[in-house]
Formats: sequence, C-alpha cells, structure tokens
Amino acid sequence: MKTETGEVQPVLILAIETSCDETSVAVVKDGCEVLSNMISSQIETHRAFGGVVPEVASRKHVEVITLVIEQALEAAGVQPEQLTAVAVTQGPGLVGALLVGVVAAKSLSLAWGKPLIGTHHIAGHIYANRLVKELQYPNMTLVVSGGHTELVSMEREGKFRIIGRTRDDAVGEAYDKVARALGFPYPGGPHVDRLAREAEEAVPLPRVWLEPDSYDFSFSGLKSAVLNVVNQSKMKGLAPDVAGIARGFQESVVEVLVEKAVRAVKATQAKQLLLSGGVAANKGLREALTARCEAEGIELIIPPPVFCTDNAAMIGAAAYVKWRHDGSTPLDMVADPGFSLENWSVETY
Repeated sequence: MKTETGEVQPVLILAIETSCDETSVAVVKDGCEVLSNMISSQIETHRAFGGVVPEVASRKHVEVITLVIEQALEAAGVQPEQLTAVAVTQGPGLVGALLVGVVAAKSLSLAWGKPLIGTHHIAGHIYANRLVKELQYPNMTLVVSGGHTELVSMEREGKFRIIGRTRDDAVGEAYDKVARALGFPYPGGPHVDRLAREAEEAVPLPRVWLEPDSYDFSFSGLKSAVLNVVNQSKMKGLAPDVAGIARGFQESVVEVLVEKAVRAVKATQAKQLLLSGGVAANKGLREALTARCEAEGIELIIPPPVFCTDNAAMIGAAAYVKWRHDGSTPLDMVADPGFSLENWSVETY
C-alpha cells in the first residue's frame, strides 16, 4: 500500500475469529507474516457437555474478546492507528458466536476509523497455507474440519469452486462420534488418531467411494459400521478392540480422502495440493497424504497444527486477498451462519 508521498507501507490487518469455540485475534502483515495470533480456547468448558454448546460458546466469547484484542495488539507491537483494516469471520459458524466477533469488529472499525473486511471462515482455512508458502494457481484444497469436508479448486487468487463435499457427516464430526462410541471425551479426534497409530492390526471397515466419477464424500455409513462392531462385541460379552477399531476407521477415512484429493489434482491440473481445517492436524492423514504426494510428484502444503485449528491469523491471510481485490465490506454486513464460499470469491482483478 502506498502513501500520498509514494512510500510503500505494509498492510496490517487486525483479524478476529469467533465462529465456534475459540476466541482468536491476530495481526497479520501483507497477508503472510503473522505478528501475533492470540487464541483463547474453550475446550475444557465444553468437554463436560461432550461437545460445543452454542449459548455457552457465545457467552465465553463475550467474556474474553476485549482482553484478547488487547493482547494481540501488544504482542504485535502495533498501535490501532498503524492498522490498515479490521477483518472478522462473517460466516459460516454458530450465529451467536459469530455475532460477538462481528459486533466487536464493527465497533473497532468505527472507533478507529478503519475499513471492515468480512471474511469467510473456510477461505481462512485455505489461505492459512499462504502463511507457510506462496500459493500457485490453479491449486486444489482438501478441507477437513468439524463442520466441512470439501475439495475446493482455485483457478486464480480468491476464486473458489467446490467440486466435492460431504453428503452427510463432516470428517471431524465423524471422528468425534466414533470417539464417543469408543469411550473417549470431547474432542475425540486426537484420541482416535493416537490409538490408530499405536494399534498392531486394523478391524476391517468399509470404504465409501460413491459414484466412480464423484468427488463427494460420505462418512455416516462408516460411523454406523463402527457402532455395529462395538455393539456386536458387547453382545458377545467381549471388550471391543478399541485400538483396532480406531485404526480401521482412520485407515478407511484417510484412504478415501487421499485418493479423491489426488484424483482431483490430476483432473484439474492443479500445481499444488493444500490441506486445511482442524482435521489437517491429524498425524495419520498428514503422513499418508505426504507419502502419496511424494510418490505422485505433487507439491503439497500443510500448515503447522496451530494454523489448522480455528485461529485469527488465517482470517487475516484471507482478508488480505479480499482487500487487495475488492476492498472493504459495508458496515451493515451481517453474521451469516450459512455463508457461501463461492459467493465470497474475489470479484475484481
């Protein structure tokens, strides 16, 4: 960004993320350098309920949002007058949780006289990869999270096209449900991942491929298959082979995710494959996808775990793209729990 005297100044975006159960605020420079990324997690609060309680999540955001904003600015060594814009997750997510972030961002935008940038949560997960390495286009992203499982093609910067999505459970949701069936607390994904890697043998479980040319996913049948194995063991008076079931489940999930992602890369001639979303922190998936991409000669980008789960740095990275091309968002924008990724795409080139 140039000043009136022609001096080039960095674009500093303060980003806010409150779509679910993490209150996060970050300051990101030029869409790729993280100056601060503060995260206040609610996992311990929701563990007692076995999952995220929307009303509780909203109240927790209200309690800490001001403090987290102050911490992010202090950690970045940035004053409000130095900021270029304020970005916030507009959706998708829990509407009450989203509203806390949106109201905070609008307040700061008005108080500081800074433009507002409404940002798509999944675009944030995708552009978390730019915090690791510069992106090349066209590329393909495998999005795996608690609420989304999608294959997203980007022909150019900020232009999203979903070519495959889950028809029922998201992969993160399936992990949590299977973990609950195996007796693990929320969040269950890390427990299943750990056990799967420790097990000597896998309990055979089905792979759901759907139609031969489909890039869609389905995990509800696999979840039901796990429940059947557990119930059959209990009816026989036997303890379920928890580790074997975890390994069988993870191998089934990972095989389908990896195969469809690689097929999508080849079909679209993508230059890179990006992995994003909370389940991108899963070690079994990261290892399998890395090995397959090395064998296929595909460039793979995977963010570190801190940028896989919900965080504001990723929102700052995506907001930078929107700012460069389309500018700011009107102050009358609303939180949108069903926000469309494709509709958020950049319009001006």
